Amino acid sequence: MALTTVLVLNWWALALRGILAILLGLAAFILPGITLAILIALFGAYALIDGVLAIVAGVRAAEHHERYASLLWRGLCGIAAGLVAFLAPALTAVVLTLLIGVWGVITGALEIVAAVHLGRAHGEWLLVLNGALSILFGLLLFVLPALGILTLLWLIGGYAIFFGILMLTLALRLRGRRSAPAV
Repeated sequence: MALTTVLVLNWWALALRGILAILLGLAAFILPGITLAILIALFGAYALIDGVLAIVAGVRAAEHHERYASLLWRGLCGIAAGLVAFLAPALTAVVLTLLIGVWGVITGALEIVAAVHLGRAHGEWLLVLNGALSILFGLLLFVLPALGILTLLWLIGGYAIFFGILMLTLALRLRGRRSAPAV
């Protein structure tokens, strides 16, 4: 079974990732006075769940003898970032900014790798765009690590909402392929 087929069958995992990202983004805008501890907890929870879902996708791809390493590495990266956020809650805003930046660059690169394996006819450009935006987001946080926490919240919120919309769009396109005849 091709990776495309695995993604089509598991479109719901991409949709769930998108919904979680949108909720994180909305929380960042609606609660601008959020404390650093809550920001760390929100990011940690999102990164852990996102990592677990990426590993689930990787395991399912492996079961079908498809390429799965980028999904597993992406999942492990997300879980590691989430655990660091929970185990070291006293991180400063600058260190958290760099942690999120590293996570954005690595997961963005791995999203692009996954897009290459998805193929042209199935909306891979959405995954490439998402990966490129993740890398750009991470690099921006490296260049401006002393951003205020409110600005960081707005960056995270905007990124998360856009990421979520792209994931939901891809998920719905893949869901529509479930009943489409194989090409």
